[in-house]
Amino acid sequence: MLHMTPTILKNFFSKSATRLYPVKKREPFDNVRGELDIRIEDCIFCSSCRIKCPAACIEVDKKNKIWQIDPYICVYCGICVDHCPTKCLYFKGDYRAPVAEKAMKIEQKREETQSK
Repeated sequence: MLHMTPTILKNFFSKSATRLYPVKKREPFDNVRGELDIRIEDCIFCSSCRIKCPAACIEVDKKNKIWQIDPYICVYCGICVDHCPTKCLYFKGDYRAPVAEKAMKIEQKREETQSK
């Protein structure tokens, strides 16, 4: 029993091994991919991201100009980002916030108004 005393004393006086999440958050590591996002105004709705996605989590509606992703199916491999011809897909570099219910991320391009 006495052979454990140094370990017990060390644990009493050392820094905690866990964090009080979500009060204390760890900073993301360098080059972390984080959450996938899109600059919808630059998207041409070519569907190359949907075609290349190995998890089939991206849907593109050309007619209505809607891009959507299921972030709970996405494996964050980055293939869609690499194959986007306009480079409108990118990783935010921060993790997605915890949520109570799963939801799809839906982005719709607004129609450009033309002046007469």
